[in-house]
Amino acid sequence: VHRYAQYITCRMQNCTEATRSKPFPGYIDPDSLIVQDDYVFVQLTSGGRPHYYVSYRRSVFAQMKLPKYSLPKDMHVISTDENQVFAAVQEWNQNDTYNLYISDTRGVYFTLALENIKSSRGLEGNVMIDLYEVAGIKGMFLANKKIDSQVKTFITYNKGRDWRLLQAPDTDLRGNPVHCLLPYCSLHLHLKVSENPYTSGNIASRDTAPSIIVASGNIGTELSDNDISMFVSSDAGNTWRQIFEEEHSVLYLDQGGVLVAMKHTSLPIRHLWLSFDEGRSWSKYSFTSTPLFVDGVLGEPGEETLIMTVFGHFSHRSEWQLVKVDYKSIFDRRCAEEDYRPWQLHSQGEACIMGAKRIYRKRKSEKKCMQGKYAGAMASEPCVCTEADFDCDYGYERHTNGQCLPAFWYNPSSLSKDCSFGQSYLNSTGYRKVVSNNCTDGVREQYTAKPQQCPGKAPHGLRIITSDGKLTAEQGHNVTLMVQLEEGDVQRMIIQVDFGDGIAVSYANLSSTEDGIKHVYQNVGIFRVTVQVENSLGLDSAVLYLHVTCPLEHVHLSLPFVTTKNKEVNATAVLWPSQVGTLTYIWWFGNNTEPLVTLEGSITFTFSVEGMNTITVQVSAGNTILQDTKTIAVYERFQSLRLSFSPNLDEYNPDIPEWRRDVSRVIKRALVEATSISSKHILVAVLPGLPTSAELFVLPCQEATGENKRPAEDLDQISEILIHKLNQNLVQFELKPGVRVLVHAAHLSAVPLVDLTPSHSGSAMLMLLSVVFVGLAVFVIYKFKRKIPGINVYAQMQNEKDQEMVSPVSQRESMPNIPQSELMSPEQLVDEKLDTRPIGSISIAAETQSTKEIPTYVNV
Repeated sequence: VHRYAQYITCRMQNCTEATRSKPFPGYIDPDSLIVQDDYVFVQLTSGGRPHYYVSYRRSVFAQMKLPKYSLPKDMHVISTDENQVFAAVQEWNQNDTYNLYISDTRGVYFTLALENIKSSRGLEGNVMIDLYEVAGIKGMFLANKKIDSQVKTFITYNKGRDWRLLQAPDTDLRGNPVHCLLPYCSLHLHLKVSENPYTSGNIASRDTAPSIIVASGNIGTELSDNDISMFVSSDAGNTWRQIFEEEHSVLYLDQGGVLVAMKHTSLPIRHLWLSFDEGRSWSKYSFTSTPLFVDGVLGEPGEETLIMTVFGHFSHRSEWQLVKVDYKSIFDRRCAEEDYRPWQLHSQGEACIMGAKRIYRKRKSEKKCMQGKYAGAMASEPCVCTEADFDCDYGYERHTNGQCLPAFWYNPSSLSKDCSFGQSYLNSTGYRKVVSNNCTDGVREQYTAKPQQCPGKAPHGLRIITSDGKLTAEQGHNVTLMVQLEEGDVQRMIIQVDFGDGIAVSYANLSSTEDGIKHVYQNVGIFRVTVQVENSLGLDSAVLYLHVTCPLEHVHLSLPFVTTKNKEVNATAVLWPSQVGTLTYIWWFGNNTEPLVTLEGSITFTFSVEGMNTITVQVSAGNTILQDTKTIAVYERFQSLRLSFSPNLDEYNPDIPEWRRDVSRVIKRALVEATSISSKHILVAVLPGLPTSAELFVLPCQEATGENKRPAEDLDQISEILIHKLNQNLVQFELKPGVRVLVHAAHLSAVPLVDLTPSHSGSAMLMLLSVVFVGLAVFVIYKFKRKIPGINVYAQMQNEKDQEMVSPVSQRESMPNIPQSELMSPEQLVDEKLDTRPIGSISIAAETQSTKEIPTYVNV
């Protein structure tokens, strides 16, 4: 099931249909809308590739710019803190990893922060990125990066500008030295955050305790799920200590002044551990007299969080139990100023982080006072800007020497398409300051982009596309064309658009075409849409070949009912409506496994073997394919007889294909009953038009071996019997109670065994010409004297079929209603199925005329 979504905006004070606007003319991908802080994100898919758009503070949407050849398959917005977007992008060559990108303030231009971050799937199939933002310290992240086949944990203090491995503890839990030398060995952490609010994840930190990080992990060459221990850092990830050899849930109480640890186990427990000195030492406490299967732990909200609730059950069959633990009695007083000491945030001794020195207040480890709401206070002092405070700008990459140089795909001299002569733009130095970095002076002026006057530019890189990226449009409906220009002075620019259908428009500037150029094509065809952009410095042009179509509603295959062996037969696909645009015709003959594909709606073919054969035509118009199938009888010799009827039949003739098929079956049954001739010899087809007429075909009957059951001259005897019965008015049928219709014979013709060629005698040719002139005379009389009883000639069946499609004869039909087959299947036409033979040679007709006369054959 295909779903569609549109992005519509309007002001709440006056939100009506008239005031609504659509930033995207087409559809956006369903479920792709994300509204987070000052940003709105949507996704559009075209050409099999996703495209991402962002709106900053509800401004106009802009396409998010990743490095040119990242070619994203998937994107997840990780963070939008401090007016900057962190996005995890899975690129074309990644399967189980994502690259981390960081944007400018508007969320448009993205640069690479870290490659190949490990990812996994959650229980509900959602993507989990191994990236963790440390609470309380802006710009500090932990990430698990995949290097070859190993996963290692990295840390950054400046929003991904620099990353390093974690230094492992010097000693283990028992005080034994740990031999772990960077970069061959380091500490690795599990970074999954629990989706359940009642259970802790693998890592935890709090805004009110900015220096304390608790996580599970291991020491070694890579991250492992074996030998997991618990580690704590009380100096924001610079150094780590091992606190437990098994996984524990850790809860922060008293704004991080107290850490509570509870063992991860499937067995019932009755003890927990408390630490008042940031995890350096732990004390064992009992929280219940009866061991409890713990299902979860929840801390009470509020500034003075000193109460925790443990819930679980005493046995697998018991009810849930809630155990409330209040730690207020542990403290005898509130902390005073002298109970705190200053602590400076640093990264391996470097105090300037994100352009500032930050000093926090931390409770002295020997003090056991209650912190309350005064925890986490901080003082900040700006630092002098250095190269470390700047990241590479969009289109630039950091090389091994530390310099930001243009990527191979980026042209630094390219200007924004919005830059016009007389205006200015910011000429990048290749660097941009990390967002939220507070450094001042130093190299700030040197690395900051400089405003520069826009030089005049001639139009270049002009494109014209449809708003949905397709090359088709529907007749009578709006099509929206978008004009795109890579560069050029947009001031004093003239835009001329020729739609190719005799209509052209002009615009004074590019901004007037931002919402697209709408046009309605009244005719079907391929139109050459031309756009030309010109300013005082030059011009550029572009062409779009637009296919305008209308839906194909019906296909009717027109061909004779019966044909002669080895004679050319013309088949024509008649369409409704007749003009729908560019078409492809696929022809299937009998049991052939390979079709014949043409661009013409008419073909000529021959049959070399007698029998009943089927022909199917499929017409492909855009995404629509319709087909029609007909059956044709092929014989070396057959005779045909035109039938006419008493005038009362015309009163009940609605002139539709279904009625003609049913009446044909009734006439055949009446002929068989009146003459006792086998139904295998008779084929009846009622012809379109009024007065009502029909064609009676007298066919030879074949055995399975292909030999005639009777001599060929029996056709004459059967014809004589039929004509005799018809002339005696012995063939009749009851159309409805009280309405009896008589069937009359009009004209008989026979198919010769050989072709009439110029090598025949002059007398034969003279006789043929005489017959032709007589036939033409009869045809003229038939055309102008249709009401004269007894005058019927061999009509142009194919021509009348086409007339049925183009202009219905009956006023009772508002439009053609043509079935899949005008000719009944062999089972409907005869009592027993005739022998079906393979089809002979087929040749494509050189002409494309919609009608073709079927010659009247005579005995020579």
